[in-house]
Amino acid sequence: MKHQIDLTKGNIALELTRVSIPIMLTMFIQMAYNLTDMIWIGSIGSGAVAAIGTAGFFIWIGNALTFMPKVGLEVCVAQSVGKKDQNDLQRFMANGLLISLSMSVIFSLIVFIMANPLINFFKLGTNVNGFDPTNSAISYLRVISLGMVFTFLNPCFTAVYNGLGNSKLPFYYNSAGLLVNVILDPLLIFGVWIFPKMGVQGAAIATVIAQLCVSILFIFSFRRHFEFVRHLKSFFVFSRYHLYRIIKIGFPPAAQSAMFALIAMVIARIIVRWGAIPIAVQRVGSQIESLSWMTASGFSTALSAFVGQNYGAKQYHRIWKGFLTAMYIMSSIGILVSLLLILFPEFLFKIFVREPNAIQEGIIYLTILGYSQLFMCLEITTAGAFNGLGKSLPPSIVSISLNLLRIPSALIFSALIGLNGIWWSISGSSILKGTIL
Repeated sequence: MKHQIDLTKGNIALELTRVSIPIMLTMFIQMAYNLTDMIWIGSIGSGAVAAIGTAGFFIWIGNALTFMPKVGLEVCVAQSVGKKDQNDLQRFMANGLLISLSMSVIFSLIVFIMANPLINFFKLGTNVNGFDPTNSAISYLRVISLGMVFTFLNPCFTAVYNGLGNSKLPFYYNSAGLLVNVILDPLLIFGVWIFPKMGVQGAAIATVIAQLCVSILFIFSFRRHFEFVRHLKSFFVFSRYHLYRIIKIGFPPAAQSAMFALIAMVIARIIVRWGAIPIAVQRVGSQIESLSWMTASGFSTALSAFVGQNYGAKQYHRIWKGFLTAMYIMSSIGILVSLLLILFPEFLFKIFVREPNAIQEGIIYLTILGYSQLFMCLEITTAGAFNGLGKSLPPSIVSISLNLLRIPSALIFSALIGLNGIWWSISGSSILKGTIL
């Protein structure tokens, strides 16, 4: 296990920071894929943004499903490293990748075949400022579904290295993918040089090609770093025990994330009563808001690896110290992001959208969501500590139950105070989740 970083010794704050920073940067890179698309597509208009935002809900569900092998692998790999058990490590890697491949094929087929009724669920209409968001969203979703296998595999590859405590390699590989996406986006969206103008569909093609490049880098890296991967027949050995462990740990976070996406779709259906602009506002606003939850997720993943290794090594005193250290750091970051969203919402929103009506709605959205950022950070970080112990069910129960509360509260508050009531229902549930966990 020469490629691991031992988290069972050394300065806790330093080790957590060293592991978490590349993970956070990797997550920001994943976000940057969406932001890059959003910046270029935003120049076409709010209809195009609404199209990508709507298709994004189903991509979100796909990303949620990747949580099962991803979280399961991160924890199981970390605990195997703590126990210094290489056979366990090999079996967990093989069975985690088998789960991911199987899920990606099934999900891709469903999304490709059902793209039309899935998008029509939102009733976007056929004309938003002269643009057809419905057909564009269907086209975007179908192209993305063709590359879904890479969307599923890359988080699993990343999870293995995170569990080993070696979070730098995933950052480098995902950075290369982002560079490809940044170069291809304007070429394929607007048609530059020899490339045809493809609009929204071009953004999807650029994303798929970028994800493919990342997968290729990971495959070569695995073959170089793990000798047992070179012998595929002996590597891909089905193990009921290892499969069960991955699913047991990974299923609650995956169910939580999938439910979150489904609930967000219902909320979006409520929001669409006010037109396509609020959908675009939420899509752009959520990307800006991700400053806090991406950072918290990075620390959560690092804390999960830290707790997992120390749990495997039976270094229980370091687990509690690591948890407290992570909470102190994330509390500070949560407060800073809250101030940023509350004090500078207009500046942030104008980066992505230039329509006055959308900017005005975006200012309100970011201000209301700003009050919940500290609690969101506490929730996500605490969930990472639970996951590292292999006890992923408690945070998932808290999250699912309170996210479900968003639907009736959105209906009630929107009836009383309009669109802002929906934003308050989202912010309020985040405050409750962070407090309870």
